[in-house]
Amino acid sequence: MSDTILYTDHGTWAEVTLNRPDRLNSFTPDMHLALRAALTRAAEEGKRALLLTGAGRGFCAGQDLGDRDPRKMDGPPDLGETVRSYWAPLVRQLHALQMPVICAVNGVAAGAGSSVALACDMVLAGQSAKFIQSFAKVGLIPDTGGSWHLTNILGRARAMGLALTAQPLPAQQAEDWGLIWKALPDEALMDEARKLAAQFAEGPTFGFASTKQAIDAAATNTLDAQLDLEAELMKACGEHPDYAEGVAAFLDKRAPKFTGER
Repeated sequence: MSDTILYTDHGTWAEVTLNRPDRLNSFTPDMHLALRAALTRAAEEGKRALLLTGAGRGFCAGQDLGDRDPRKMDGPPDLGETVRSYWAPLVRQLHALQMPVICAVNGVAAGAGSSVALACDMVLAGQSAKFIQSFAKVGLIPDTGGSWHLTNILGRARAMGLALTAQPLPAQQAEDWGLIWKALPDEALMDEARKLAAQFAEGPTFGFASTKQAIDAAATNTLDAQLDLEAELMKACGEHPDYAEGVAAFLDKRAPKFTGER
């Protein structure tokens, strides 16, 4: 694996770190492939939770523009191809992981870096963190699912305001607006994120994966379609061993012991 991505094995869960701190963890093609390989590894190893964070003073500044200067190219770059080949597959892979994905945003999350964070299932951020839709500064649109996540989470007015002004959104305000789960003191961020990952890794993995599927579908489903999906997913959950263990533990007044079976 490229050293632009660090993979730390915590047994039942994995911690993945974006590791280009000198470039605010901005992405190159090599880094994209390394991150996707890390996510695949976590899935293949049967991890039950994943924590994504960044090395150094920021989470991620999005795309590394060092090789995207039109003045140094024969013609304009095909940014649509970049989205299709790199950013879109990354977002789809994060959503498809059959485990909770936590993002710990340490410092700035700008452009596609902000979008990657929002593609995770639960976002924690240090109080010094800021979310910046910096696309407007270079004449682009919020990509990497940013236009979808911002609109579905915040509504049109706030999504449009953030996208057009590129105004930094502080972590506490992001929490107040419901964009992220929680803003924490910087010094508490990683301890809290790791504690949450460990907690999820002991939980009902199949039920968590089904919950991801249901909540993701709700953004575009009609109520009737969502009710049908809930019935389908509840049937599968009810037939899974985790349900029997959860009920038995509740009635026996003990902590459940979920196996992580998918």
